[in-house]
Amino acid sequence: MRILVVMAHPDDPEFAAGGTIARWTREGHEVIYCLATRGEKGSDDATMRPEHLAAIRENEQRQAAAVLGVREVIFLNYVDGTLEPNLNLRRDIVRMIRHYQPEIVVTMDPQTIIRGNRYINHNDHRAIGLATLDAIFPAAGNPLYFPELLEEGLKPHRVREVYLSTTEYPDHWVDITEVFALKMAALRCHASQIRDPAALEQRLRERLRRQVDGREILAEGFRRIILDG
Repeated sequence: MRILVVMAHPDDPEFAAGGTIARWTREGHEVIYCLATRGEKGSDDATMRPEHLAAIRENEQRQAAAVLGVREVIFLNYVDGTLEPNLNLRRDIVRMIRHYQPEIVVTMDPQTIIRGNRYINHNDHRAIGLATLDAIFPAAGNPLYFPELLEEGLKPHRVREVYLSTTEYPDHWVDITEVFALKMAALRCHASQIRDPAALEQRLRERLRRQVDGREILAEGFRRIILDG
């Protein structure tokens, strides 16, 4: 299969679905990253130049993708922190869907505003999720949407499944116990964002721990949408 991961910032794929991505690539599936921004606002350092941070984070993302077996990373180069689910972003995502023709698209659940009463979801995360869902249906599969893409040779394509990450309503769990170390190795590539990898690993182990059939596993949860037709 071919899977397109559409997220807002560098490190989003690894945090949201790194273990699942590692499993897919191990199984021989092709995974492509499409990131809307280069994450140039991801620092509390007032002396950091955004263009310098963007270059750092792009490099970190390419390294992390390689750890997980992802060979292609596309940046749409929108400005970090300003994403809106408008027609321009939707068109760019439709372009990616029609070009790569994925069976599965992974993105973020736009309905998640507050997560677990302890985390306000980034506005870019909500925007990319909504724009991606709008791109998947009906635009990507309908030739009357964005006819200019037909002139680029990009024919309509219908996505079969959608995996929504960072959701409050997971209904599909992927066992990542055997690839958790790969998820952590990929996350460690994002050194500009992660100050204490050991503490992060402990938090993730606690967050991802589940009991299944009397045994403990680590699992990533998604809201899975299986599209008709």
